[in-house]
Amino acid sequence: MAQTTRALLRQYATQSIAAIRDAWRVLRHRGPSQIQFWFIALAIGIAAGIAAVLFRKGITALQSVLYQTDDVQYLHSSAQYLPWYMILAIPIIGGLVVGIILHVFTQDGRVRSVADVIEGAALADGRVETKQGLASMAASLITLSSGGSTGREGPVVHMAAVISTWVCARINADGITGRDLLGCAVAAAVSASFNAPIAGALFALEVVLRHFAVHAFAPIVIASVAGTVINRLEYGDVTEFVLNTPGSLQFYVELPAFLILGLLCGLVALALMQTIFLADDMGTHVQTRLRMPRWLRPAVSGAMLGGIAIWFPHIIGVGYETTIRALSGDLLLTSAILFAVVKVVAVAITMGGRMGGGVFSPSLMLGALTGLAFGYIATGLLPDVSGTHTLYAFAGMGAVAAAVLGAPISTTLIVFELTGDWQIGLAVMVSVSMSTALASRLVDRSFFLTQLERRGIHLAAGPQAYLLAMLRAGAVMRPLGDARCIGREACEEMIAQGLSIPASATLEAAMPVFDRAEVACLPVVVPGEGDTEEPVGALYHVDALKAYNRALAATAAEEHS
Repeated sequence: MAQTTRALLRQYATQSIAAIRDAWRVLRHRGPSQIQFWFIALAIGIAAGIAAVLFRKGITALQSVLYQTDDVQYLHSSAQYLPWYMILAIPIIGGLVVGIILHVFTQDGRVRSVADVIEGAALADGRVETKQGLASMAASLITLSSGGSTGREGPVVHMAAVISTWVCARINADGITGRDLLGCAVAAAVSASFNAPIAGALFALEVVLRHFAVHAFAPIVIASVAGTVINRLEYGDVTEFVLNTPGSLQFYVELPAFLILGLLCGLVALALMQTIFLADDMGTHVQTRLRMPRWLRPAVSGAMLGGIAIWFPHIIGVGYETTIRALSGDLLLTSAILFAVVKVVAVAITMGGRMGGGVFSPSLMLGALTGLAFGYIATGLLPDVSGTHTLYAFAGMGAVAAAVLGAPISTTLIVFELTGDWQIGLAVMVSVSMSTALASRLVDRSFFLTQLERRGIHLAAGPQAYLLAMLRAGAVMRPLGDARCIGREACEEMIAQGLSIPASATLEAAMPVFDRAEVACLPVVVPGEGDTEEPVGALYHVDALKAYNRALAATAAEEHS
């Protein structure tokens, strides 16, 4: 009897192992089923949540050591008592380390961030660069810990994307699955970083995937909740900002003031973005003119930041202390304006110096300062029909951040979740709507999409603009010898007339040639001997249009599924 039982147990164990192996084989070669996908989404959510929490704790630990403080929430209050040479030296050393890391592990010395994740979602089936992403995470950790004036959401989002990319490679995920898993990772990272599950899920859909497909919603929510649970297990169920002064809104009468605040915040957001781009261009120009090694550029920026921090230590790090003071009304009008201007300069120096970090937290701080300054003026002019000036700080915080991110829905919700105050939604929504409406017309939709546009990646206009860049002439052409393709002699005649397209070129380059030449096809060439070009096929206008139409249809099907 005992032998029979043991034999049955061995048989069951053998069958179970075989079933697991078969399931893994199917998962790798055919992709996950719906139930399997949800479990993978949960696992990615947990992994991304843990990574985000560890990243945050790493910043806290390193800042505590460098700036000799026990509470990094009040970092600049502690830093102002340090010797001036330490405040100057810390960001220089940090910038030097960042420069060496990026020089060794990236080809262009550039930190990867949210814009690269958006590009990966649109153009790379939900994949991002892994080695460069890990290097960027380390560089951003050092930047934020050593005085860089940026935020942690950018590196956290890209770090989560690296995790999803690794999983996609293991399960051989297709484009739709890869993008959905990327959305899951991003949602979990944002939720874990800011304790904001609703906003985390919507951020992934609105900013990264840039659609609200139903099939992606459930797994992204699962991952977002998982990331939030990780955060609350470590930090408890607390909000990022604790408001001591609740606001009150004098409805209807005061709403025009919030409309004006929204327009002002849109201009402030535009000033922040354009200053960052200007600083990046100037940094590149100076680096080229002086033949400065690229690894030295972050250290020079660190020296500039250290010099500013000696007089304005509030620029150090994420800036939570100054944001809290603005939301609590614990700043004078002149201080709020001055701190806002200095913060813009510090953020531009940090990002223009290729040091790393994100723009969300700085935009929260800048918005709170802008709103507070506006609130002082508005309540001073019409005290009898105005609420508190801190209410304007609250609305301004959301308005500037929404305009920078180009994400009014998720930003509105993340501001609510960061503060825990849901009673003044009308004021925030009015300001956010006006700021995003204005700023999105003055840049390419958002800071991230404008970054990509500056690199020649046209995502802001939608799939109809960027899908042509994803299709190669060599993949769409009819090869020589095909009965439907023109002959070699005809190809050579057209090449002699200057009518040809390289096999590596995209349809984005080919379509204008069709329009100019008014021909039915173009020879597709590869480099031959010497300076000659060897025809390998012909790209037909009708085939290019068919391929473009299929790509548009597939994108529309994904977004509406």
